[in-house]
Amino acid sequence: MIRIHAVTRRFGEVTALDGVSLEIEEGEFFALLGPSGCGKTTLLRVLAGFETPDSGTVTLDGQDLLGVPAHRRPVNLMFQSYALFPHMNVEKNIAYGLAREGLARAEIGERVAAVLATVGLTAHARRRPHQLSGGQRQRVALARAIVKRPRVLLLDEPLSALDKQVRAEMQLELKRLQHQVGITFLVVTHDQEEAMSLADRIAVLDRGRVQQVDTPVELYRHPRGRFVAGFVGANNVFSGRLLPSGGLDVPGVGVLPAPAGKAAGLVGVRPESIRLAAQGADAHLHGTVLDISYFGGSSRIAVTVPGLDRPVLLTVPGPATVTSGARVALSWDPESAVLIETTGDTP
Repeated sequence: MIRIHAVTRRFGEVTALDGVSLEIEEGEFFALLGPSGCGKTTLLRVLAGFETPDSGTVTLDGQDLLGVPAHRRPVNLMFQSYALFPHMNVEKNIAYGLAREGLARAEIGERVAAVLATVGLTAHARRRPHQLSGGQRQRVALARAIVKRPRVLLLDEPLSALDKQVRAEMQLELKRLQHQVGITFLVVTHDQEEAMSLADRIAVLDRGRVQQVDTPVELYRHPRGRFVAGFVGANNVFSGRLLPSGGLDVPGVGVLPAPAGKAAGLVGVRPESIRLAAQGADAHLHGTVLDISYFGGSSRIAVTVPGLDRPVLLTVPGPATVTSGARVALSWDPESAVLIETTGDTP
C-alpha cells in the first residue's frame, strides 16, 4: 500500500533520514521504533506532508504521495499532545474536521455518533477535555482522527502521556480499534514493549537508517546487528571467536555456550535463558551479584563477571534466592544463544 524508497532528509549538517526504504501493507499495524533522534518522527512528518524529503519517493497504491498537499492526503496524524480544542466539547472536537470539509449536518451527526460508540465515549459527548482523564482524551483524539476515514492513521508517541496502567489498557484499545475500523496504523515510538505489543511488523531505526524490519517475534529472537540486539529488549551480547565444534571463545573469559560457527562473531543470550548454576562443570561464568530488581512475577539479577565490560543480566521467577554481593555461577544451553548477523549494523 505504501512504498517508501530511498528517502533522505537533511537539516543542515544533520542527516535525519539516510536512504530509508520501507513497504507497509494495507490494514497493517506498523511501528517505527528507535531512540530519540533516529529519524522516525521526521519520516512520519514526510508521510503526513509536513516535511519534504531532499530525495526519494513515497507512493500510496502506486500513486505519488509527495506531490499531494498535506490537507488532501488520505492520511491523518494524531499528535503526541492530542491537540484537542479546550473550548469545544467531545462531540464538537470530533466533528470539527468533518465540518471543515463541508459535510451535511446529518452525515456529521451519524459519523460522530458511530465513532463515539466505537471508542466508548457516547456518555461523555458533551464534556470538555479538562473534564476527561488522560485515557479518555486520547480516545477523543483517536476518534477525531478516524472519523474522517483516512487510509492511513499516523500516531506519534500516542501513549507517552499516560501512566503505566492506563497505557496498558490503551494498547489493547488501539489494537481493538485498528481491527474494527480496518485502517492502516503507523505508530512512532521509542518504547520497545509498546511496539512489540501493538505492531504486526516493526522497523528499527538508528541514525536515520533502517536497521531491521521484522515481526516482533523474529525481531526478538533473531536480531541483526549489535544495535538491534541491544535495543530491542534486554540482551547479553558477547563478542569473540566462534568455534567450528560449538562455543564462543571470549578473550579473557573462556569458551561460552553457543552454536557452531566460523571466525569472529556476536552472540546474544536473553536474560530469561540464563540460569543460576551450581559451582562446577555446569557453570560457564562466575561473578558477583551487583543488583537485584524485583518486579512481582520475576526478578532481574545483574552479575559482574571478570573480563566482561558489562554486567550479565538474568531473569528468575518470583523473588531472587540470592543477595547482592553473593558469588554465583551462571549457565545456559547452547541453543539459547543466538548468532547475531552483522549485516544490519550501521557502518
